[in-house]
Amino acid sequence: MTVTRDGHPAARTARRNDRAQRPVSRLGAASRRVEDFLDARPLIDYTMIRSVVFVLAGLGLVMVLSSSMAMSYFEAASPWKTAARQGLMVVMGLVAFLAALQMPLRWLRSISAVMLLVSYVLLVLVLPFGTGGDEVGSQSWLALGPLRVQPSEIARLTFAIWGAQEVARKGIRFKWDSGAAFYLVGIGGFLLIAAQKDMGMALSFALIMGLIMFFAGVTRTVLLSFGLIGVGLLLFTFLSGSFRSDRFHVYFDALFGKFDDTRGIAFQSHQGFLSLADGGLFGVGLGQSRAKWFYLPEAKNDFIFAIIGEELGLWGGALVIGLFAALGYFGLRAARRAATQEQRMIAASLTAAVVVQALINISYVVGLLPVTGIQLPMISAGGSSAVVTFGAMGVLASIARHEPDAVSAMQNYGRPRFDRVFRIPEPQPAVAAQPERRARAAAAPQPERRPHKQRVMRGRRVVHASEREARFGTPVTARGERTRQVGRTPGHARVARPDRTAGRKQASSPRSRQRPRYDEPRNRRAG
Repeated sequence: MTVTRDGHPAARTARRNDRAQRPVSRLGAASRRVEDFLDARPLIDYTMIRSVVFVLAGLGLVMVLSSSMAMSYFEAASPWKTAARQGLMVVMGLVAFLAALQMPLRWLRSISAVMLLVSYVLLVLVLPFGTGGDEVGSQSWLALGPLRVQPSEIARLTFAIWGAQEVARKGIRFKWDSGAAFYLVGIGGFLLIAAQKDMGMALSFALIMGLIMFFAGVTRTVLLSFGLIGVGLLLFTFLSGSFRSDRFHVYFDALFGKFDDTRGIAFQSHQGFLSLADGGLFGVGLGQSRAKWFYLPEAKNDFIFAIIGEELGLWGGALVIGLFAALGYFGLRAARRAATQEQRMIAASLTAAVVVQALINISYVVGLLPVTGIQLPMISAGGSSAVVTFGAMGVLASIARHEPDAVSAMQNYGRPRFDRVFRIPEPQPAVAAQPERRARAAAAPQPERRPHKQRVMRGRRVVHASEREARFGTPVTARGERTRQVGRTPGHARVARPDRTAGRKQASSPRSRQRPRYDEPRNRRAG
């Protein structure tokens, strides 16, 4: 087999060159321009994740106030009771968000193990001492003084962090024997949640476990086996004749747009449909919902998306879906650009946990899934679930903040204003955060490397890493310069992009071309 200089088979290199010479479609060119736009902004993932979380928190406060005024006035003679409690939970959640940004990422391993142990202990305690069975049919809450804690929500997110770390330690692909702890802990958590008769949260927990396995790269046989087990459990639930099977009957009625019992088991789903239909394109107006006046049960929790659709219309619902889509995109992008495999797995797992929960909630409100009772994250009224979700999003934002390009940008140009206001320290590179591993790597004998020959690509010389950093300053700016000169795809030549700065007046001194660090003292910047 013929091998080229870059180590790839000649046939593979030829196919890649043929693909590169094909004309690029408009969609491909647009996606490439978007990718270039995002790559030129190293802090875009961190900024977007933080912005989406704050917008969802503010929107959730407004919608909880609007959807709970009637019920709060009926229960406590004050329309502000539920909204004030939700505001307190959001403030506590934002404090957890900032605390996660302040915390070094290397602490996650020990903290996640402790939190997972505490959540599993609470899952055991909720079986004999839990509440909620008479209200919603599932014994999922634990009363701790004036607070009601939902241990399954805590266990779901802490398992996402711990399971991602466990998989990252075993490598990208693992077998049954090497992943015993992950399987035992995951199946045990699923059984404990299912014992509370909370099948919606148990399904969400199982989906997170399956997504972690998918991100880890397990074989299709393992994923298919777990999928068949899940389908078998759903069929058993459908044929059992309990109240959960009634939800499946309502679901099939909703698919065909008819409800046989609008006063009984289909009352909640039917009222949700009516709320969405009343909203139309632009909604009836903020605070003008009719369904919240005791027509729609759980208007502030499970079916708050129906209130959003009624008051804000189709555009309001599209805004919520777009916010969660943006969170999913930038969360997975942060996972792809993270420094270590452990950070990649954690970012992907947390993103999937929140986005999948939102997808399930919106789907059963619009009739695409059976009603499961899962809340809309960061929008629905909640106690412990809101605090834990905001803390998990803080971990995701911290991972996006520790991307290599983001670290390099902050080291050269300073921290963003948000970090300076809340005194969030400058992130350290992944290698510098582990001095013992760095010392061992420096002490190990390094193999001799032969210098590469210079390759010419249509009159453009390849610029290597050391020369690139010397010529262009930082790796962040250097990557853009190298892309403009020799293209991004190795193995074939590309036409160089035109230099848009050509013809402009250049600065006279090297000092004036450097951007100042705005978090440095003024006298150091002036000198």
